[in-house]
Amino acid sequence: MRITIVSGARPNFMKIAPICRAIDAAREAGKNISYRIVYTGPQDDTSLDASLFSDLSMRKPDAYLGVTGHNHSQVAASIMLAFERELDGHPAQVVLVVDDMTATMSCSIVAKKRGLKVAHVIAGTRSFDMNMPREVNRTIVDAISDYLFTAGMVANRNLNQTGTESENVYYVGNILVDTVRFNRNRLLKPVWFSVLGLQEGNYLLLTLNRRVLLNNKENLRKLMQTMIEKAAGMPIVAPMHTYVRNAIKDLGIEASNLHIMPPQNYLFFGYLINKAKGIITDSGNVAEEATFLGIPCITLNTYAEHPETWRVGTNELVGEDPAALAQAMDTLMKGEWKKGELPERWDGRTAERIVQILTSK
Repeated sequence: MRITIVSGARPNFMKIAPICRAIDAAREAGKNISYRIVYTGPQDDTSLDASLFSDLSMRKPDAYLGVTGHNHSQVAASIMLAFERELDGHPAQVVLVVDDMTATMSCSIVAKKRGLKVAHVIAGTRSFDMNMPREVNRTIVDAISDYLFTAGMVANRNLNQTGTESENVYYVGNILVDTVRFNRNRLLKPVWFSVLGLQEGNYLLLTLNRRVLLNNKENLRKLMQTMIEKAAGMPIVAPMHTYVRNAIKDLGIEASNLHIMPPQNYLFFGYLINKAKGIITDSGNVAEEATFLGIPCITLNTYAEHPETWRVGTNELVGEDPAALAQAMDTLMKGEWKKGELPERWDGRTAERIVQILTSK
């Protein structure tokens, strides 16, 4: 079985890495299976830090499609054309995609039109808001996938309600947890950690990425002021991409306990998540890691791809509401945060289950 594994952005590699290791293990056990990694972006993508692939214990992509841009239609068309050429030169029997990006949708459509099997990892997530481009992407991909690998029973129910054939749906668990568990003892303390006088369990980690949140300047100002006030002098460590740093700086907010810094490599960032007192984020991936690790997490969104993070885990959704954020931070700082549980099958064996299913068909 020849599998082409598609990544559309840096976070996808965290979910691809354990699948690659599971395929390698299956090959060593005598299974007739191989894979090729295709990244839809350029080889010189600055988001792919030099240590990323060694940090994740995986090889670099075998091909780079070189597509960039912000216009969804242009990006989709460019990826489809480039992926057609990729499959012409390197035929596959299965195309495996993750998440719900434009790249996920584009490569799935190309594969399906060529009569190939499509495997969707993290299938069945829904916001039920078709104004979200990612909701459009995931709905299309789920509709044409032959293997739908889900992380929880909520995703299974979403697929069932849309008429998806149950024999194509596989509840395998959360693939991101495989990566977190694998790397838990490999994490590295950043060299600047001690320089800033930080102590384990005595700082807050802040991550922001969503442009819709950043573009509402006045509300962003209120959110940042609330964080600083409620932290009561506790350090706030904030690794941020340039566009996020610029948005924060434009607010003119200064606080001695707010430490804004460039993005960190995977093993450094993993350390920061593991050792934080609490996390404030707008990232679903970060909330999932926090749930696995039992770290209190406040998510600045009204929606979570995996509702398990707030239903049974340590995550709480506060939207973009400064008052709700203030209330959640009061609970966090008093040490009264809820004790979460680990969702079912978030056990680090998701990739193994996926490969077993693929090789048994």
